[in-house]
Amino acid sequence: MRVSMEQAGDQFEELLERAERGEPVIITRNGQDAAVLRAVEATDHRPELTLEERRAIIKEIMAKAPPPVPGEPLADRSHDFLYDENGLPV
Repeated sequence: MRVSMEQAGDQFEELLERAERGEPVIITRNGQDAAVLRAVEATDHRPELTLEERRAIIKEIMAKAPPPVPGEPLADRSHDFLYDENGLPV
């Protein structure tokens, strides 16, 4: 099915239902194909990670980080010199 942008705005709910049923919906602008409205497939979504999987990913990332250099500030304190004791820029 092809519809103009103007028609798509007026019939959006119906077009969405058609797309969800698998019917291709092509939206045109000035007579030229501009976009395709289609249903989202299960493969389009990333599966929800479990807490254990998230922790494993974080642990893996942290293991790849270089160790801190003795005498240098840690990343969370590395820009402290830019602010005064009230937290305002110097």
